Amino acid sequence: MSLIKSISGIRGEIGGQVSENLTPIDIVHFTSAYCEWCKQNSTKKNIVIGRDARISGKMVSNLVSGCIVAQGFNVIDVGLSTTPTVEIMVTESDAAGGIILTASHNPENWNALKLLNEKGEFISAAAGEALLQIVEKAQYSYVSEAKLGAYTKNKTALKTHIEKILALPYVNQNLIAQSNFTVAYDGINSTGGLAIPLLLQKLGVNNVIGINDDVSGKFAHTPEPLPKNIVELLQVTKNKQADVGFVVDPDVDRLAIVDENGNYFGEEYTLVAVTDFIMQKTKTPSVSNLSSSKALKDVSEKHGNTHYASAVGEVNVVNKMKAVNAKIGGEGNGGIILPELHYGRDALVGIALFLSFMAESEMKVSKIRSQYTDYFMIKDKAQLTANIDLDMILNEISEKHSDIAQNKIDGVKFEFEDSWVHLRKSNTEPIIRIYAEHTSKEACKQLAQKFKTELLELIN
Repeated sequence: MSLIKSISGIRGEIGGQVSENLTPIDIVHFTSAYCEWCKQNSTKKNIVIGRDARISGKMVSNLVSGCIVAQGFNVIDVGLSTTPTVEIMVTESDAAGGIILTASHNPENWNALKLLNEKGEFISAAAGEALLQIVEKAQYSYVSEAKLGAYTKNKTALKTHIEKILALPYVNQNLIAQSNFTVAYDGINSTGGLAIPLLLQKLGVNNVIGINDDVSGKFAHTPEPLPKNIVELLQVTKNKQADVGFVVDPDVDRLAIVDENGNYFGEEYTLVAVTDFIMQKTKTPSVSNLSSSKALKDVSEKHGNTHYASAVGEVNVVNKMKAVNAKIGGEGNGGIILPELHYGRDALVGIALFLSFMAESEMKVSKIRSQYTDYFMIKDKAQLTANIDLDMILNEISEKHSDIAQNKIDGVKFEFEDSWVHLRKSNTEPIIRIYAEHTSKEACKQLAQKFKTELLELIN
């Protein structure tokens, strides 16, 4: 069984049995419920859709479009696109919401519906719960022939997105062009292969080396932008003497960087470096989730600014950013959120800001990275068995270590002077996630293993 229904949408492998995998019936059911939710929460009549390059994308898009039209909404289809592009186009199109057809970093045989509200932001937990109730009870209906919605394509959405990036005060388009950078990138055979070269062209970058840049949906490697998955880009960046390498996930909301020597910059440090650059321009707090690197707090305090932590999940980061009026924030998985553009993770704006940082500082990528403390992070998990009372388990561990500073806004995070460990239930899998960070690699492994052992003892 690989169908996951959650407050953030529906995700699963294509094909198989209804309610067990992502089948046409499940897609129709969930899209219909989402349209009903839109009716209850907006008076607007447009819904924007867009997709990554997965082979199943066109089929899923046809089903979703038909459901939207059948419930009296107008479809504005931006086609092959990126998650941040769809988010921007919701407000540009005066829409009631948007649906992004992408399973993000999951393998190519997966797909998903990621749901947006009329602000172009991911729906809240409360909205997600309300939507799941509609799904459960099949509380939706369709309009008569005379009230069917219309279907139109928007072929300029990506251009609109990039124009908005270029208009940002932090993006130094002229200096980037003058710097004559050579930029390598990995488009992971999805819409990064469309978006990244167009952005680089508009920024005046003429020396571009693209790999896996055909938009075929046949991913050349596991799509999550981690070092073990991007060996080719590491080699190409070094061997072709590029100044920097960029890699994104299939829907282009996560960004990882490679330095001129072919070394992985560190996905956690994408947000750190961009925050450093923004804070050189303006005074602002920063926000990241509890599982993101302490390096962001370090760089924020270096500039005399405050760092805030939120629960895991983009919508939680956004809510905290709004609460503290942060001009920069995001997630340690390479997700950069710049509210002056929109409240969503955006790899394209990350590329433009990082190239501006390189151009203005006149520093090589390796030099930029050397400014930040090296933290080592372990990401592990413990499998949950049926009928486990997770809250009870986390409470027991919390009480056992009551002498350690703790944050309980999302699971429990134990905070030490130069390290931390975070235990929380996954939103998408039946597991407890165990994240740990330390200035020592070996100590980090020991810290993660210690708490994993305690978890397994309680679970079993």
